[in-house]
Amino acid sequence: MTTTESAAPGLTGIQHVGLTVADVEASRAWYERVLGLQSQFSEPHHESDAGGYAVVLGTPDMSLNIGLDHHPAHDGASFDPTRTGLDHLCLQVADPAALDAWAEHLDREGIANSGVYPMDGTPFTLLTFNDPDGIQLELIALAV
Repeated sequence: MTTTESAAPGLTGIQHVGLTVADVEASRAWYERVLGLQSQFSEPHHESDAGGYAVVLGTPDMSLNIGLDHHPAHDGASFDPTRTGLDHLCLQVADPAALDAWAEHLDREGIANSGVYPMDGTPFTLLTFNDPDGIQLELIALAV
């Protein structure tokens, strides 16, 4: 490192991700039912008088949170991973056996999914499915 470069301060993890959804209440119910997340709080968008807000869902210890964002200017267009922005959201699970348990859970809930499969050329195993807005969600485990 040269004297004109500086090191970035450290990061400790991802605390939350915000997803723009078409129907916050329908998405809240889905994320609670399918992922087992709990409603934590609702908040207005910072410095916005347009009426936007987020409903934040998370794990009981709040180590992982997903904000479901309502934007009044949302044009109703479907999610498109090929546009600039979010492509997908990947959440880690403990091991491949947990992926099998998730696949069974998704099947019981009637959620179409990829089934568990190894990611060729990587040390990971994956399971994919979509939320009500078509946002791809992935669950991943290190193949042990």
